[in-house]
Amino acid sequence: MTDLADDVALMVAAVREAGALALRFYRTELSVWEKVGGTPVSEADIMVDRHLRQRLCTGRPDYGWLSEETEDDTARLTRGRVWVVDPIDGTRAFVAGTPHFCHAVALVEDGMPVAAALFNPATDEFFEAVAHQGARLNGTPIRVSGRQEIAGCRMAAYGPMFKHPAWQDPWPDMEIIQRDSVAYRLALVASGGADAAMGLNTKNDWDLAAADLIVREAGGRVTSHDGKALAYNNEAPQQPSFLAAGPDLHAALLARTGRIKLRSRRAES
Repeated sequence: MTDLADDVALMVAAVREAGALALRFYRTELSVWEKVGGTPVSEADIMVDRHLRQRLCTGRPDYGWLSEETEDDTARLTRGRVWVVDPIDGTRAFVAGTPHFCHAVALVEDGMPVAAALFNPATDEFFEAVAHQGARLNGTPIRVSGRQEIAGCRMAAYGPMFKHPAWQDPWPDMEIIQRDSVAYRLALVASGGADAAMGLNTKNDWDLAAADLIVREAGGRVTSHDGKALAYNNEAPQQPSFLAAGPDLHAALLARTGRIKLRSRRAES
């Protein structure tokens, strides 16, 4: 396999190029249609996917590929390293002209992301991380917040989830931060823009892999809602749930979420 530093350089360049390409479509008249399951996809998603695949797979032909907008090729299961890609995470926001989307790319090795880049070109926020080397936003090191208490925390999540009758105890008041992009929610946790992020519905690997590494390299924890570590590039590339926060707040949240039993559902894009 190629030296990881060379892989990171290729990934960063490709993701920055993806941002420039996406901005050519942003806030213009777009062709948009629905995929199976009712989630939207636009011509920009497809163009960005093609660009990233051409750059990354041409540069590393022996690596695997897993992307939201490409038919799955299980040959990825035999590869030592795999690109895990969401060309545009937050397509609804992108189509609406709202700056809450991003491009997310992770390089996964033995089930774990070892390098990641996440770019919101509308806000010019470029998050990146390499395993054991920390996380950065626009070149500056970032850290998760040190918040310990749930009450009053900034929670990047779907607000009505906390009103569900399945909760044994009512949740304290929190500042709910709504973002269409799951990856961007976690990136906000990594940079301290949010204290925590969580979701109790199934997500695909491409929603989480890049942001997972960025949060962990920023000093946070990312697990399933019941505290299990997330592993990527399995035969079914999905995660049952996610919980991301600084260590103390993660523990406080896990004390509540760990009691919940989830139904198995197909991942939402």
